[in-house]
Amino acid sequence: MGFPEQQQTPPGRQDQMSPVPDCGEHSYRGSGRLAGKAAVITGGDSGIGRAVAIAYAREGADVLISYLDEHDDAKQVAELVEQAGRRCVLVSGDLSEPTHCRSVIDRAVAEFGKIDVLVSNAAYQMTHDTLAEISDEEWDYTFRLNVGAYFHLVRAALPHMPPGSSIIGSSSVNSDMPNPTLAPYAATKAAIANLSASLAQLLGEKGIRVNSVAPGPIWTPLIPSTMPVEKVAHFGANTPLGRAGQPAELAGAYVLLASDEGSYISGARLAVTGGRPIL
Repeated sequence: MGFPEQQQTPPGRQDQMSPVPDCGEHSYRGSGRLAGKAAVITGGDSGIGRAVAIAYAREGADVLISYLDEHDDAKQVAELVEQAGRRCVLVSGDLSEPTHCRSVIDRAVAEFGKIDVLVSNAAYQMTHDTLAEISDEEWDYTFRLNVGAYFHLVRAALPHMPPGSSIIGSSSVNSDMPNPTLAPYAATKAAIANLSASLAQLLGEKGIRVNSVAPGPIWTPLIPSTMPVEKVAHFGANTPLGRAGQPAELAGAYVLLASDEGSYISGARLAVTGGRPIL
């Protein structure tokens, strides 16, 4: 199944995509698995982060959503969270700046008094056919946002995370099967998987679990805003399942890793790839 040819400017807007991604708005049904928990989700305005925010709220969690500047998308998520009877705090800004990472955590603690779940999901990518096309600034920014923010968020959040808390990094199938046209992004996703494994060992004695999720090709605003039109049209067709995934199809993985049902899962990388293997 292909997609209509389309393109946006980064970071992209969910409501301008065709078709609009399915983030579980009409399908996800909660069962109280995150009741009483407080979660921070970066990149929660659209795509995977949006699906996670909806699922967490319907499972009983209050959520803080961090996003860049997609205010309309973020407000839609806040409405969905509040319709589920949970609190939603919106914080905009650039997570490539360590000071902003710390301000996100400070705001969550001020609003909720604790952080039970931290989902580091915000990311940047861009397609390039040659290394010469990748500027110094883009290389540095990709690492500051994708990897640096994960580090700074975790370090700031740890004093406020009780035993039983969960940290989840969004890695990628690219961590093992790197797309050469996404070289900086793929390298950061391998780093996220590696950092998650290190953190799982460092934080186990505190009763804090750390895992990563490795999505395959998922239909999110990153795709039409960072890939050539011809690649967008056939996005995901080369998977064993023959299609791209929808963000809603990731939600269950993030819920499992955040919930008490995942109480002995730490140091894992959970593949949601449409059949593409990861090591």
